[in-house]
Amino acid sequence: MQLVVGRIGRAHGIRGEVTVEVRTDEPELRLGPGAVLATDPASAGPLTIESGRVHSGRLLLRFAGVGDRTAAEALRNILLIAEVDPEETPEDPEEFYDHQLMDLEVVTTDGTVVGRISEISHLPSQDLFIVERPDGSEVMIPFVSEIVTEIDLDEQRAVVDPPRGLIDTDEAEIASAREAAHEAAHEAGQGPETEPGQDSGAGTAQDAAHGSEQDSEQGSGRGSERGDA
Repeated sequence: MQLVVGRIGRAHGIRGEVTVEVRTDEPELRLGPGAVLATDPASAGPLTIESGRVHSGRLLLRFAGVGDRTAAEALRNILLIAEVDPEETPEDPEEFYDHQLMDLEVVTTDGTVVGRISEISHLPSQDLFIVERPDGSEVMIPFVSEIVTEIDLDEQRAVVDPPRGLIDTDEAEIASAREAAHEAAHEAGQGPETEPGQDSGAGTAQDAAHGSEQDSEQGSGRGSERGDA
């Protein structure tokens, strides 16, 4: 299986080094010296990594046969692709490769089918599942332990326990309107109490998920780790 593990950026210095946008959680394995990588476009490769180092928080690579700034600059925006065994899994049990999560059926804890994972979005704060629902619409689910309670690769299923409003947009609108009314009443000095069973923060998770920009590509070699909310 071929996965994108990096994208070449601008040239660095005059000796052929390039900056690399890393798209794998295992750069020491995928982007180490001696690694031979396919490319997109294919005509630019394969490329063999000759050396690598970290400079000011950025990965710098030098490829065999690329000896000056002009040659390095010609590689800009090329995607680096590694061949990965589809049976390979990360060492951390809470981490998964994107291809393992793609197309998993998503169900709630009571067995209600939400849809299937169609994309993984890697954001600075967390990873998101982009889930395609049976009606063709999409919902974004944060990949955090409080919401995604189980990943069962054998059953090809992800179990979620979503807060109110994350899955059902109607609930989110009702909850948001109710929260606004309570806030207005509080400012007016009425100070109403929260109704029994009401989650005053309902809708927040959905708003955060839908308000975040997606920054991912299918086929990325980056792993997705279940975090804490």
